Amino acid sequence: MILISACLCGCNCKYNGGNNYNEKIKRLYDEGNAILVCPEEMSGLSTPREPVEIQNGTGFDVLEGRAKVLSAQGTDVTEKFINGANKILDIALKNNVKTAILKAKSPSCGTGKIYDGTFTGTLKEGNGVTAELLKANKIQVLSEEDYI
Repeated sequence: MILISACLCGCNCKYNGGNNYNEKIKRLYDEGNAILVCPEEMSGLSTPREPVEIQNGTGFDVLEGRAKVLSAQGTDVTEKFINGANKILDIALKNNVKTAILKAKSPSCGTGKIYDGTFTGTLKEGNGVTAELLKANKIQVLSEEDYI
């Protein structure tokens, strides 16, 4: 069993109410070997919602209490992001998940690169909160860009 970001399969759970549909990943889900997740919705955040980025660090720093997840207007959703990540980890562990395909660059799901917290579209090295927690628990995390 694998985890897939729900937005990649056409679920309208993206911050702006849209999705990030990827036909190849949707086919993988349709084969019946995947669980769709959205850590932001599972944390109780609404859709649509304010766009957010990790300020002063990465998902690792958020989990360690050294960084925050904030909107451009300053709304702090750090605890929601941690809560959502923990819910996804629980699902992964209960279902013996070994791999997750998550949305690139997301403050929750991004792996390898995320937005830098300035809301300018600039990327930095690092993982989102959920991606970081899954990796820390020995679950392979790929983005849709990595899935070939």
